[in-house]
Amino acid sequence: MEKTPMYADSVTAVPSPAPLPTDDPAPPGAAPASGRRRLLWHLGEMALAMVAGMLLLGPLWELAGTALGVGDSLARPEVAALVMATNMTVGMTVAMRYRAHRWHAVGEMAAAMYVPFLLLFLPFRVGLIDADALLLGGHLLMIPAMVLVALRHRHQPSAPVRRHRVVVALAHRWPAGLALLLTVDMWVDPSVLSPWTMLVLPGGYLVIGMARRTLAGRGVLATQLAGLAIWVALILVAVLAGGRTADWLVAFGWLAHAGWDVAHHRNRRVVPRSYAEFCAVLDVALAAVMVLAILTTDA
Repeated sequence: MEKTPMYADSVTAVPSPAPLPTDDPAPPGAAPASGRRRLLWHLGEMALAMVAGMLLLGPLWELAGTALGVGDSLARPEVAALVMATNMTVGMTVAMRYRAHRWHAVGEMAAAMYVPFLLLFLPFRVGLIDADALLLGGHLLMIPAMVLVALRHRHQPSAPVRRHRVVVALAHRWPAGLALLLTVDMWVDPSVLSPWTMLVLPGGYLVIGMARRTLAGRGVLATQLAGLAIWVALILVAVLAGGRTADWLVAFGWLAHAGWDVAHHRNRRVVPRSYAEFCAVLDVALAAVMVLAILTTDA
């Protein structure tokens, strides 16, 4: 049975939003697939946390490098690799501590971020590999290293954890936070996306619906195909119109799709609620960025 962590600043028990890989081992009669799902969920969370760390901290490194006049040093491949590992480690640490992993497990996972790059520094310095191979190879070696650490600690008991209600509430809204992180750079240099990017809007629902086999309900597939037809028509009109009219149509298309996301978030059909929440926030943010780009550029 899944544990329900108690929060020291709350008189009630707050259930964990997802299975913890640090839970007690499954009983003898439980299916082995359950342990695999927990492991995959844990690794997926780590990947999302690492991406969030890079998206959030990457621009801060650039600003600091420019302000301190060390931008060229930060751009060196070895330094860039260590900065990237640091950004991923920060995101991963926050996620693991929220999930009540103990510090030595966090330390081993942090080593899985740094060691792959450190191992490749010597081949890079002697000219056996280039900068691209250094970064790509470090990321590829990172995957088995993370899996080994996750397997090593998969049955470790949870550490005492203290979470404020605000932290718990924000953690439950992680899809919205991830969507906002993805648009941070776009606010600095706003631009209008190509009309063809709107194919992603209905296409994502159809692909996920087929994968989850949630299109078989009454009228579900017809609704999704109707949405596809509407956005394809909007794309064609935007392409034919061109210019400022096309820009406004693209911004409107992304904003309108947020309503589609909200409807699916409420009825819990076709896609997971987390995906619908992520898409709704991302659609609104991108639409706002495009409106800003339209209003701040000459016709």
